[in-house]
Amino acid sequence: MDSDGCTLTCTVAVEWLNAQGSILRKATHRTASLRLIRDGKREMHVEVRAEKANALTKLPLRGISVFNKFMAEGKASIKFREQNCTLFLSNAPSSQLITFLKTIFVKLTGQEGKPAAKDPLREKLLANVQLGGAEDVSPATSAEVNRAREKAMAVSRATVTTPSPGVARKRKHLSGDGPKVPAAKKLYENPTAGELTEEQARVLNAVLSGKNLFFTGSAGTGKSYLLRKIITALPPDVTMATASTGVAACHIGGITLHQFAGVGLGTGTIERCIQLASRPSAASIWRKTKHLVIDEISMVDGDFFDKIEAVARHVRRSERPFGGIQLILCGDFFQLPPVSKTEDKAKFCFQSEAWQKCVHFNFELQTVHRQRDEAFVKILNNVRIGRVTDDIVDILKETAKQKIESNGVLATRLCSHVREADEINEFQLNELKGESKVYTALDSDSSMTYMLDQQLPIPGKLVLKVGAQIMLLKNMNVNSGLVNGARGVVVDFKNDVPVIQLRSGTHYEAKMEKWAIKTSSGAVIHRKQVPLKLAWAFSIHKSQGLTLDCVEMCLSRVFDAGQSYVALSRAQSLQSLRVLDFNSQQVWANTAVLEFYKRFRRNLQEMEMIPLGKKIKLERGKR
Repeated sequence: MDSDGCTLTCTVAVEWLNAQGSILRKATHRTASLRLIRDGKREMHVEVRAEKANALTKLPLRGISVFNKFMAEGKASIKFREQNCTLFLSNAPSSQLITFLKTIFVKLTGQEGKPAAKDPLREKLLANVQLGGAEDVSPATSAEVNRAREKAMAVSRATVTTPSPGVARKRKHLSGDGPKVPAAKKLYENPTAGELTEEQARVLNAVLSGKNLFFTGSAGTGKSYLLRKIITALPPDVTMATASTGVAACHIGGITLHQFAGVGLGTGTIERCIQLASRPSAASIWRKTKHLVIDEISMVDGDFFDKIEAVARHVRRSERPFGGIQLILCGDFFQLPPVSKTEDKAKFCFQSEAWQKCVHFNFELQTVHRQRDEAFVKILNNVRIGRVTDDIVDILKETAKQKIESNGVLATRLCSHVREADEINEFQLNELKGESKVYTALDSDSSMTYMLDQQLPIPGKLVLKVGAQIMLLKNMNVNSGLVNGARGVVVDFKNDVPVIQLRSGTHYEAKMEKWAIKTSSGAVIHRKQVPLKLAWAFSIHKSQGLTLDCVEMCLSRVFDAGQSYVALSRAQSLQSLRVLDFNSQQVWANTAVLEFYKRFRRNLQEMEMIPLGKKIKLERGKR
């Protein structure tokens, strides 16, 4: 993948209209390359080259409009008014598409309204350039980006009349031939913005070179962040983002692995699973998928993984591993283990036959981003592998004396069982005096309410009172501390809108927000609800992926290897954590997992990584 913003590969439909608006000619290219170029006169063009047809279209970037509302879904259109021609782009990796459109915007804004002064030397040089020649446009520099942003803001400030909100919402076009550009500032809201670390970039490069891989890392190393980056770098129409649980799937904008597979609970025989997956609706999804992402792989049962690998080969009519689908697996086997749907004990995914056949490359993220305190990170890394020294016991026992409450916000109690957390929340809410306010979610499809309940962290029905301890369930404003997992307390209701005081002292009015999930068919369903959940208590399972800034736990009832580690690693720091009645018996790691990671690290050392230009070539070492 070129990341300079001057090239893009996607599906392109080119449509030419006559003066009356009727279609004169239309060409659709399933795979085409777009390139930004300059001709001999230094004028910018977009060049469209079809991969399988000997077709080349070149259009000048003058008088264009860009419709970019759906660019996060890999879709956009560019209208060339002078040529009466429109490019319809689809199935584009969204990160590439956003960068490509942003480059057009930046380059056009930079040259807007600034005719170049006559330069005799430049004219002399251009006289010797053949007009048919073309050169690539240089990537947008940070100076150009800043200039474009300042111009857009200046134009916005210089507007004589302010359009009504309704009109402003309707203005979706970015213009390339005049000062009508403020709407394009939306291009800067790139959901994949942010630099990758070197270790994260290595994984992304391996994915883009087509490798089947597994990447892991301890809690807080940015696995989900990297996964979202990977998903936006792949063509959306042929990429399926899945996870072992509904909540984890929601984090990456995907569906559950069971939904994708189309085999029900997957408890039947391989023959029964093949029969279910061969139904037309399920089979069409299997056949169009080229890249399969599975998050929280530690919770996927190894037998189920074997079954869907067999299903993939059968439905796709290919004996290649997983039917030739590229696998991108992510998770930490030291965290929560798989839950068996039968009475037999579930086995880990790495213990399956399919794992050995399908997973060719392994990576480990080692830089922790969630916790900044090195001493706490060291404790967590030891707890992760089941090692608890006397020093660690003493430090964790000391936290029991800490007062971590502030501004009326009490510590969230992490429980080993979901029912225990629900009972605590219900009891504490009933203890509060005052009027109850009930908030019922608005679901886009009432027949999908059960699925939304299963896959979204947000409840269908929420009861609040003044004094209720809550947790924010969406990133609203990172700079103000309004982040997923932030703790607060209800202090008032303003026109039935709950007013929250966060632990930091910040006040926030919790208005309705929207959550969307995809169904296996690709349809999008959504729920609107206030972004809050009762938070006197939370289960360890439901806390996975969260960062908590005020948390208390008693680990005496943990029943699975890794549960104590998941609970402790939710805390942002030792100062925001209180552990009651801690003893070393509450921490252990699964022996099979320890052995797997021992082999895993040995394989990592054997794997040679040879940088070749911009991309990284990976080769398995000799054994």
